[in-house]
Amino acid sequence: MSYIGSKPANKPVVASDLDSTVITGQTALAVAPADTDEFLISDAGTLKRIDASLVGGGGITEADQFRLTANVTSDADITANLERVDTGGFGKIGTGMSQSSGIFTFPSTGIYLILVQSYIAADSSDNVYVFTKTTTDNSNYVHVGSCGGGFGGEKTYFSQNMFDVTNTTTHKLKFTANSIGGSSVIAGDTNLNITSFTFIRLGDT
Repeated sequence: MSYIGSKPANKPVVASDLDSTVITGQTALAVAPADTDEFLISDAGTLKRIDASLVGGGGITEADQFRLTANVTSDADITANLERVDTGGFGKIGTGMSQSSGIFTFPSTGIYLILVQSYIAADSSDNVYVFTKTTTDNSNYVHVGSCGGGFGGEKTYFSQNMFDVTNTTTHKLKFTANSIGGSSVIAGDTNLNITSFTFIRLGDT
């Protein structure tokens, strides 16, 4: 067989023979892939590219925690004295929740687990609660969870709810103090998680 120029070497092609712009697998990615990084997959036998953002199994992408910083002494929506936890090495995952006058907005759509811890000092005649309320139209709130008790003494109570946030503009959440009378309080502290609110995104909606 005739060749124009030199006859190609009779040897296997190795990585050093390839231009650096060719996919070789010689370079390791040392961090988690960005959403726009791509994988190669076989789609029914056809090799295709896919963005990392479309590949499932990414684990928890949002986790955040707020707390009450001062005692609540009357029935009303909890609109003040709320802060993101900022002591003891606290860390959140993702963007985190945002809060304005007690209305909590979610950073992204998804199924969220909402955990409430309330520390209540109640008079013997009071049964005090922290209600969890959600809205799916940014207007009408529904009572979905209760965290409390009472009739005397000081106790810590817990509640949990799951909330399907399909739209971050319309799906929001707030907390309400209920049945406080006499000297009863829902306790808060700026240095400790006495009454606190935890938000964990479990997965896609």
